[in-house]
Amino acid sequence: MPTDGSPVEGKAGDALACGGVPVPPGWPDLSSGDAEALLAPFLTCASPGEYVALQQRVDMPRLVEALDDWSAVRLGALGPVREDAAGILHRKRVAFLLAATERYGLFYAEVFALFVLHSAHDDDVAAVLRLLARDKQLGQTLALMPAVREELEARGLSLSAYPDRSERASDVLRGLGRAARDALSSSQASDGARYTEFSARREQLPAPYRDALHEVEQALALRHFAPGSVAVGSLDAATFGVPLGFYYLVAGTGQGLSSLSQGQYEQATRELAPAMLLGALYAGGRSLRVLSEARGSAVGGTHRLHGLQAMELRLRGLKEVARRLEGLLGGEGMRELARDIRASREAGRFVAVGGVDAALALREARGDVARAQALMSKARPGATGSSEVGRGAARAGGLASLVDEHVGLTREVVEAKLARVELEATGPRLSRDVTVLERQPPSLEVPPPEARGNPRWREYVEYYERRLGELKEGKSTKGPLRWESYERMWGWFARGLTFERLMVKVLREDALLPRAQRRFLGDFNKPPSTHPLIVAMVAKFGGHHPSTPSVRRP
Repeated sequence: MPTDGSPVEGKAGDALACGGVPVPPGWPDLSSGDAEALLAPFLTCASPGEYVALQQRVDMPRLVEALDDWSAVRLGALGPVREDAAGILHRKRVAFLLAATERYGLFYAEVFALFVLHSAHDDDVAAVLRLLARDKQLGQTLALMPAVREELEARGLSLSAYPDRSERASDVLRGLGRAARDALSSSQASDGARYTEFSARREQLPAPYRDALHEVEQALALRHFAPGSVAVGSLDAATFGVPLGFYYLVAGTGQGLSSLSQGQYEQATRELAPAMLLGALYAGGRSLRVLSEARGSAVGGTHRLHGLQAMELRLRGLKEVARRLEGLLGGEGMRELARDIRASREAGRFVAVGGVDAALALREARGDVARAQALMSKARPGATGSSEVGRGAARAGGLASLVDEHVGLTREVVEAKLARVELEATGPRLSRDVTVLERQPPSLEVPPPEARGNPRWREYVEYYERRLGELKEGKSTKGPLRWESYERMWGWFARGLTFERLMVKVLREDALLPRAQRRFLGDFNKPPSTHPLIVAMVAKFGGHHPSTPSVRRP
């Protein structure tokens, strides 16, 4: 990961992509001062998982610091920000809330404040409240917004738990400074600049928030002719009751983000319950990635995919992932999973990176991320979705260590699965030019610094040579993965097989229970007892055996 703000590109010039859209050459240029250009690649990501993965390739603290406050708020709305940049994002969210309250007034600022709250995890919201209270600003901002207070109460974040600090002498000077700014901002030129800024930011909000601002504007106009106060209506429909990840329901364009039509919001509301929607958005990385790649190829070719067509594909993928999760967890389990994901940034990141199996582990651990990581890793620390993801699993043994014939994982099956996972891997790859690959082959005796002492390096050299031979014979069209991507891919592959073993065990134990006590197989009069059928169920819900016939509920 670059730490000097250098552009994110492969060693052979292979640029990264997110949502099927290539990252612009030279991105991110932290010295450009162009916040929109810094933000644009993140806005093309098709899922929280892609968004998290792109963050691993840049110096996030410096990138967030380079954004203006509003751009940082938009970045934070996309999903969990990396831990080392979270504190900077909290400060920028606070600065934006203070500025919006001062520049636009409480009524308009309340809609922006709801946008911030709806797109943040509970622990991030708590951090923002603490910063406001520490600066004695909570009582002058969020505490005066009824809809915001109601939202916070519903999430167990009562403002009474965050009292403003006591008065200080410096507060007098701060008050005088604000009064001076208020006087300066009363000029017509300032009003024009402020309205231009407000209008631009309004257009960058999702459609329900734009509608809410329009309603506030109408109410303020009517207040000139009638007594009464302005009230912001409920914005539950803005995120379907789910305060995270809704950006990924929008249709991407070459220029960045465009909101869906109101009809598409209504369609999603009807077809996906809020908890199911949140679970699918965070756990459905593979399905959404495939759709985003299809969208990206369409945008890059001569047949541009229409935004609503892309949205219909996205909804189809979301419904499939939600159906799988609901089959494993049930309705109440899905609601609990949604609460688990909303509760903390780390939980959201864990599920975004780990997918369906991470979601199941998180629910099994009752929202405890550390315990969920332990459940997933078993004897393979590192295959957990943490920042060291895949490294422990990658060093836990060779391919033979993953063979388990008792659950149908013969060596041939494991090799076939690994080949498919490698083919679908989205990490940076080397050139597919045979001449280039022959000129710079990896050396078994001289591994790069990051691979020294890693037993996976030998396997990588063999993999490189094998792919080179396939390219020469015309059996492959993809260049080999770079070392970092290969190690990460291998770690996640090992983690997936660990999950498969765990689920086979769970299903077998469930089959032995009386029908009324079963959690997963209650709809079967005679639960499957042979492993091909049980493994087929694991395939249906875990996605590891796409060629195996599915077992459907009767």
